[in-house]
Amino acid sequence: MLMILYWILPFILFFIGIFVFVSNRKHLLSMLLSLEYIVLSLFFMLFMYLNLMNYNSFFSILFLIFSVCEGVLGLSILVSLIRTHGNDYFQSFNVL
Repeated sequence: MLMILYWILPFILFFIGIFVFVSNRKHLLSMLLSLEYIVLSLFFMLFMYLNLMNYNSFFSILFLIFSVCEGVLGLSILVSLIRTHGNDYFQSFNVL
């Protein structure tokens, strides 16, 4: 029973993160936070899987390194958009 809870909880967290990402389209910062939440739930699933199969956790550390790089790139895009357009609303700038 406890093992089923360990596998259902990350899937619920993942789908809640996707729902927040799809439903919130006004600010870029809130979308970046929801993407980081999705990455964190994927890390939780990966960590549970690697512990279940008794593998080393080197791949999970590599996954964390790439997720940190993704977060830094998102924040740098956010800072450049705020410097050029003055805010982070999606309606205020043209994507093309």
